[in-house]
Amino acid sequence: MAGFLFIEYPLTYAAYLCRLLMQTRIKNFLEEKVALYNRPDFIIDDPICIPHRFSGKADREIAGFLAATLAWGRRKNIVNSGLRLMELMDFSPADFVSRFSEKDLQRFDGFVHRTFCVTDLAFFLYSLKNIYQNHGGPEAVFYEGASRGSGLKDGICYFRKVFFEIPYPSRTLKHVSDPAAGSAAKRLNMFLRWMVRKDEGGVDFGIWDAFEPRDLYCPLDIHSGRVARRLGLLCRKQNDWKAVEELTANLRGLDTNDPVRYDFALFGMGVFGHAEERPH
Repeated sequence: MAGFLFIEYPLTYAAYLCRLLMQTRIKNFLEEKVALYNRPDFIIDDPICIPHRFSGKADREIAGFLAATLAWGRRKNIVNSGLRLMELMDFSPADFVSRFSEKDLQRFDGFVHRTFCVTDLAFFLYSLKNIYQNHGGPEAVFYEGASRGSGLKDGICYFRKVFFEIPYPSRTLKHVSDPAAGSAAKRLNMFLRWMVRKDEGGVDFGIWDAFEPRDLYCPLDIHSGRVARRLGLLCRKQNDWKAVEELTANLRGLDTNDPVRYDFALFGMGVFGHAEERPH
């Protein structure tokens, strides 16, 4: 069974009008929540506050990718770990990655965020250095993968392939999700939202021109999934890639050009205690 936009045809005229009314109510409801949460004062304790400390494109990409990678667990702990990591990189992530070598590893001794440890971090820094030096940066990698395939799902899969093209510790594979294996890839989709969306609210950066906001998939986690199911935007029980596709398809029915803007509403309602609210 699909979400509320996927009612089977043929519809009676009355059923069609009912569907449009419900869709309009949900859209208006979510628009109110987007306006509430898509503001800089709501991201003080959000991982995106880490790349917001920088102005250069590469600095924001690297800080954003690392912050998104750490984004599981309590938000305060995520931000603290991200800030600590930036401090260890002298608050110059692009410059640090470009010159990173084995002699720099000692400074990271003891760094850990949940299951992400120094071993994982060292590989991430080597891999990012390889991507910038040999592939033109992450935007170029995602774009090449999407161009070879049929969209950003293929871009994510190709990015993961390139990310692990240099020798890697097997334990680190789990820290870069794989949609081809069914993963919802929440952290990668969140990073892509940050980089791609042209955001008048001043939260997302919109520094990647290779993609349009319509190309994005909605980040899906326990918070946004719970709210989406209550609103009828998602019926699939598992938070996997099929659920991401279902949710994003329904959000495109509300805003074709920028469906992922509703991530602010879904996640914000789930995190800030408004998950039980419904459109009226």
